[in-house]
Amino acid sequence: MTEPALVARRAGVDLNEGTAAACGTFGELLQGVLPDGTDFLVTFPITRGTRAWFRYDRAGPLRVYPAHKTKSLRLARSMLDARCATGGGSLVLDSDLLIGKGLASSSADLVATARAVGAALGLDTSPATVENWLRPIEPTDGVMHPGIVVFEHRAVRFRARLGTLPPTTVVAVDEGGRLDTVAYNRRDRPVPPVLRAGYAHLVDDLARAVRDSDLRGVGAVATRSARLNQRWLPKHNLDALLRLADDLGALGVMCAHSGTMAGVLLDATAPGHHDTLAAVKAACARLPGTVSVYRSATPSGAVPGSTHAS
Repeated sequence: MTEPALVARRAGVDLNEGTAAACGTFGELLQGVLPDGTDFLVTFPITRGTRAWFRYDRAGPLRVYPAHKTKSLRLARSMLDARCATGGGSLVLDSDLLIGKGLASSSADLVATARAVGAALGLDTSPATVENWLRPIEPTDGVMHPGIVVFEHRAVRFRARLGTLPPTTVVAVDEGGRLDTVAYNRRDRPVPPVLRAGYAHLVDDLARAVRDSDLRGVGAVATRSARLNQRWLPKHNLDALLRLADDLGALGVMCAHSGTMAGVLLDATAPGHHDTLAAVKAACARLPGTVSVYRSATPSGAVPGSTHAS
């Protein structure tokens, strides 16, 4: 128990605390629509994410910092109400994910919030229960689940676990601006049956590649998905990134299907990775946009930080 919580308890004030973290993703390895009409994506957890701290105060109002994180505030209130907990508390979010870029910043905020508030209040924060907490708020990425998963983002529902991959790196180019994911997911996006069948085959190909730690196979699926997404949210740099990936022997390209980024996927365990990474960064720097580097998360899908109550 922290010192403030210990002092509060001695004074007869209920100030339970919880801390937690959630990772973001770099876009998606694959995103589309299945033959049954289900919208889905496949996560690519990265080492950047959101950390959350919540202190429950039965005598105080509920506040969130930064104040614009209103979705997390709404989630915290719903969890307090479910616990029949009077009062409120303080929720602090610290994220290193850019907003509106396709990094699941909002999803990471919400998952970290659910875990921190749940830890403080003694509520279930298993992945399936976190889905239930988040479903009324917005379409959500599958970052409440560890590893690489197939996730129904509009329904906020887990579909399948694919596993984990050897360490990989993405050199990304951000084309600028922000995308409102909620508004984007409200758009009607007709996908013909033949393409839906193609997406189902890509899921099977990706599942096999992840199972076999076949990074070339993963890169091929990610590249195909990025190409297909050009009809809905084109990336101006995609053709240049495809040529760059081919010239430098990268695994392929991947994109934020509902964001502003596309990037080159690299095997971080390959001999000469440091030199290849430097060459890809230099080549990407010549393209319009801002260059950044993202690394795949650990198998646990966690970012630095832990979940605990005091």
